[in-house]
Amino acid sequence: MGMEASIFSRFWHDQIETNHQEAIFLLFVGFLLSFAFIRMSTRLMRSPKVPWWPGSIVSEGGLHVHHHVFGIVLMMISGAIAFALDGGGTAFNLCGLAFGVGIGLTIDEFALWLHLEDVYWSEEGRRSIDATVLTALVLALLMFGVRPFEIGSDSIGVLIGSIITALFVFLVVAICFLKERVMHAFVGFFVWPVALYGACRLGKPGSPWAKRRYSERNPSKQKRAEARFRPGRRTDRFKEKFRDLVGGGLIHPETDSPDDGSGTDT
Repeated sequence: MGMEASIFSRFWHDQIETNHQEAIFLLFVGFLLSFAFIRMSTRLMRSPKVPWWPGSIVSEGGLHVHHHVFGIVLMMISGAIAFALDGGGTAFNLCGLAFGVGIGLTIDEFALWLHLEDVYWSEEGRRSIDATVLTALVLALLMFGVRPFEIGSDSIGVLIGSIITALFVFLVVAICFLKERVMHAFVGFFVWPVALYGACRLGKPGSPWAKRRYSERNPSKQKRAEARFRPGRRTDRFKEKFRDLVGGGLIHPETDSPDDGSGTDT
């Protein structure tokens, strides 16, 4: 225990305090803890073994208050207070923690505010897990001080070089998005070689890039893309297992009763 405390203490001093990353570290911790708690809570609500676990918040009129509402309100309050504090200090760091909690509550229902309907336990709801993983990656990169580029103004040459670098990063990231290589795009925005790698690889067969540049224009590439991203490939099976592990199984309306404790939030 003492050894673990010593390791954390060194990490806190060397990586967090020295680089003035206390607020973003607490934001990251708040995000992970709130997402883990709310996912645990929603899964317990589905389980008949824990009937004592509190269910969804529903008004007398039948209005279901989703937990992303609390997340948005928490981010608004903590963000406004953080701006008023103008950075630094314990109160500012606690605002970072609260903001992270709000992100966790909100991103867990990413699919709901994307589709504007309750798809929490459906196939579309799996997008919330994907969005959470991407958010965690971005926050972790920010916590360790990774930046995509810096606009220098020491001289006109430095300024022009910075602008060209920024345009290049945006270009390769945009190509990754067009090819539906989302992970490459998000990580590559901070570590540009990753985006460059994704931009040079095949796009997914149904992506805007493939529809524009493969298809009838280049049937051989279309076939290669379909073979590369075939349904049931090993990567997809791994993703599904990970989604099941983190988010729980899907609910199928034809087999699952609406009264089986499968409420969607707290």
